[in-house]
Amino acid sequence: MTSTAPAADSLPTTPFARIGGHPVLQAIADRFYDLMDQDPAYAELRAIHAPDLGAMRSALPQFLAGWAGGPRDWFEANPGKCMMSMHAPFPINRQTATQWAEAMERAIADSEVADREIADAMAEVLSRMAKGMARD
Repeated sequence: MTSTAPAADSLPTTPFARIGGHPVLQAIADRFYDLMDQDPAYAELRAIHAPDLGAMRSALPQFLAGWAGGPRDWFEANPGKCMMSMHAPFPINRQTATQWAEAMERAIADSEVADREIADAMAEVLSRMAKGMARD
């Protein structure tokens, strides 16, 4: 009897798995928030965030994990929430949206990822999402 199921190595993998999972997403988030905290190029972006970035350092990689096809813990803990609704209270303009996109692109570029192609694609999509939040 022959099996009709595809071989395990032919199954598509998620972007979450391809980028390197939780450790890589945490490294990206840490680099992103380090840049925001330390680089004056992101001063306006930093100013609209809370003084303590600790909660966001742990929330962002959880969001990215679920968004990229990994564990959906963030989405289960925040039912009905999306990035647009979560950021609605903040004064996001083109300048701060561009700063977010540039810091994230740098964070991804600076991180050791398992698959550079998927990482670059993720940076591009996140950049478009961030710039789409500008309200001016």
